[in-house]
Amino acid sequence: MASGFFAILDDIGALMDDVASASKIATQKTAGILGDDLAVNAEKATGFLASRELPVLWSITKGSLLNKVIIIPIALALNAYLPQAITVILILGGFYLAFEGMEKIIEFFFHREKKGHEVIEEKKEEGADAEKTKIRSAIITDFILSVEIVIIAMSSVLHEDMATQILTVSVVALLATVGVYGIVALIVRMDDAGYNLIKRANNKGFWAGLGNVLVKALPIVIKFLAVVGTLALLLVSGGIFDHNLEFVHHLVPGWPEMLKQFCLGIVAGLAAVAVFTVGKKVVGAVKGS
Repeated sequence: MASGFFAILDDIGALMDDVASASKIATQKTAGILGDDLAVNAEKATGFLASRELPVLWSITKGSLLNKVIIIPIALALNAYLPQAITVILILGGFYLAFEGMEKIIEFFFHREKKGHEVIEEKKEEGADAEKTKIRSAIITDFILSVEIVIIAMSSVLHEDMATQILTVSVVALLATVGVYGIVALIVRMDDAGYNLIKRANNKGFWAGLGNVLVKALPIVIKFLAVVGTLALLLVSGGIFDHNLEFVHHLVPGWPEMLKQFCLGIVAGLAAVAVFTVGKKVVGAVKGS
């Protein structure tokens, strides 16, 4: 009886060792996408009132955890019974990310100044629905990035037994959420930390100087993350096409991988924006008729 119990403990210990080793490898493989995930979500989690930053971030974090709870079992099941579906899902997600990235670029370069009632209507929308809209957009983007993270993590343990696959992918997914949104929380609270340092040091000495640096650095960090996050959307989408479409993978073989993927993201984004714009006009025409 006792020997059977210790044998079970030994099996559990061996499984945990396998999971730890596999998780380390999977985390290394997903490091790039985690960096992109951080840049994208840090940009999406900023721009709110100070009192709403952490509640908004917590809402996005809960959505991210729910995303992974949904994605992991579906990804494992599809990988076992219908692996082709994973590629289709990734490609569709790639177009969504490319659309988001390209839409931001187009808006930046071709936006027009709004006057009169347009500004009033926009302010009303910002006060009522902007927060929910931004949270929803962040959770949808997180879903696509989470699919990519889960698929990459799963690809590193395909030769392992099912228990090791499940535990490894779950560990990587949890670390991704806690790590990414933990860092994002630190970023969005930089200014509050700075003000506290200034207050405690009575605006004198080294700590007050550090506080001023944190306060002044936050807008720069946010602008930087906005740019990096947009570029990351295009790079991730291009990477999805490059890694999952054979004919795309062999295009322009002499190009650096990052440049190739960035260009793929731009092309896919322009196509997605064009389709969305035409579709929107068609729907508007149908409703107006």
